[in-house]
Amino acid sequence: MASTAVERLARLFAVAGCCCLFVLAQAMDDGGGVGMRGEELLGLFEVLGALLNDPSWAQLHPRPCTETPWLGIQCEMVLGDGVQGQQQDPYLHVTKIHIGPDVASPPCKASAKLSESLLKLPYLKSLSLFGCFLIPDTVSLPPSLFADASSCLEQLVIKSNPGLSGAIPQTIGRLQNLRVLSISQNNLHGEIPKEVGALGKLEQLDLSYNHLTGIIPVDIGGLASLSILDLSWNGLEGEIPWSVGQLRSLRKMDLSFNNISGRIPTDASKLQSLILLDLSHNCLTGPMPEELSDLRELQYFLVEHNPIGTSIPLFLGALKNMVVLGLSGCGLSGPIPTFFGSLANLTTISLDRNRLNGTIPAILEAIPNLGQLNLSQNQLSGEMAFSEEFVSRLGERLDVRDNQGLCINPLRHQNLSYLEAPPCVCPPIDSGERSSWPESPPPPESSAVRAWPSWSHGKGSMSLVLVTVRCLMGLCRLVCFLLLL
Repeated sequence: MASTAVERLARLFAVAGCCCLFVLAQAMDDGGGVGMRGEELLGLFEVLGALLNDPSWAQLHPRPCTETPWLGIQCEMVLGDGVQGQQQDPYLHVTKIHIGPDVASPPCKASAKLSESLLKLPYLKSLSLFGCFLIPDTVSLPPSLFADASSCLEQLVIKSNPGLSGAIPQTIGRLQNLRVLSISQNNLHGEIPKEVGALGKLEQLDLSYNHLTGIIPVDIGGLASLSILDLSWNGLEGEIPWSVGQLRSLRKMDLSFNNISGRIPTDASKLQSLILLDLSHNCLTGPMPEELSDLRELQYFLVEHNPIGTSIPLFLGALKNMVVLGLSGCGLSGPIPTFFGSLANLTTISLDRNRLNGTIPAILEAIPNLGQLNLSQNQLSGEMAFSEEFVSRLGERLDVRDNQGLCINPLRHQNLSYLEAPPCVCPPIDSGERSSWPESPPPPESSAVRAWPSWSHGKGSMSLVLVTVRCLMGLCRLVCFLLLL
C-alpha cells in the first residue's frame, strides 16, 4: 500500500514538472519582445533535463537566451527564408550547447543520456559534451539524431566519455553542414562508417582513443575540405588507403597506435600542405616511397616502432622544414647520413633502437636548433667527435648509450658518466694483446708518463701508465719491424 502511494507521488511530481516546463515554454511564446518559440524552449529544457545534475535548472533559467542566461548556451537571431518578403525571424534560437567541467560541476548526472528532443532545436550549430557519460556502456549515439539532412549542425564534439559505447551511426553522413566531428576518448566500437566520406564540408575528423576496428574506408578520400585527420589509439587494420592522397587540404594526419600494415602509399606524397604525419606504433614495412620528398611543408615526421627494415631514406634530406624526426625502433641499418646537417630547423632526432653502424657524423652539431639527439641502442662505433660545447649544451638530451663500439675522447669530454661510453684508448698492434695486457704490473713512473693526464673511468694514474706503456710498446714493435725490412 505504501509503495503504491510512493509511486503515485512520483508520477504526480513528474507530471507537475512537465506542466511547469510547458507553462514556462508557453510564457515565452507570446510574440511580445525578443524571446524563443515555445516548442524550441521546451526542447531545450528536455535536452538539459536529460543531462544536467540540477533538476531545478529550468526554474532557475526560464529565459536562457535573455534575462536568465547560462554559460553553456548561446542564442542567435537568424535571417528569414525570404518567402513572400518575409523579414528577419523575430525569435532567438539556440545555436550552441556546451556542457563540461568549465560550466557545471559535475557536468552531468549519473543517468545522463542524449535526448531525442535535440531534434526540436533546428538551428543548433554546435553541440559539445565533455566528461558527461561516465558509467560504462550506458549511452550510445542514436542514429535518429543525425538523420535530418537539413540539420544546421556544424560542430559535434563529444569527448572524454567512458560511458559512450556502441558504433558510430551511418546516418552521421547526412549532416551535410558538419565541419568538426570530434568524438574522441570515448568507448566506441565497430568500424568507421564509409558514409563519413560524404561529409564534403568536414574540416576536422577526430576519432582517436576509442576501440574502433576494421579498415580505414577508401571513401575517406571524399573529405575534400579536411585539414585534420586523427584516428590514433584504436585497433584499425589493413593498409593506408591510396585515397588519402585526395585530401589536398590536410595539415595533420595521425594514425599512430593502430595495427595498420603494408607500405606508406605513394599517393601520400600529394599531401603537400601536410605539417604533421604520425604513423608510429603500427606494422608498416619499407621501403618508404622516395616521392615523400614532395612533402616540403612537413615539420613532424614520426614513424617510430614500425618494422621498416631499410636504411635511413634519402628523401628526408629534401624536407628542409623538418622540426621533429622520429625513426626509433624501425629496424634501420647502415650509416647515419650526413644530409641531416643541412636540415637547419631540426630540434629533435630520434634514431634509437635500430641497427645503425659506422661513426656518428660530426656535422650533426652544426644543426643550430638541435636540442635532443637519441642514438642509443645501435651498433655505432669509433670516437664521438662532438665538441665540448655541443655536448654541454645538450646534456642528458644527448643519448648514445648501448653502442658497444663507441668511445669518447677523455681529453675533450670529462665527467660525462651519463653517456655510458668508454674512453678511447690507443689500439693494440695485434688482436691478442688486448686480453693479456691488463694482468701485467705497471712500470715505474717516468717524467714522460707523468706528462699525460689520466682518464680511465676514475682509475687514476695507474690506468694512465698502462695505456701509455701499451702505446710505447706498440711503437717499438713497429720500429723493429721496419728495421728488419
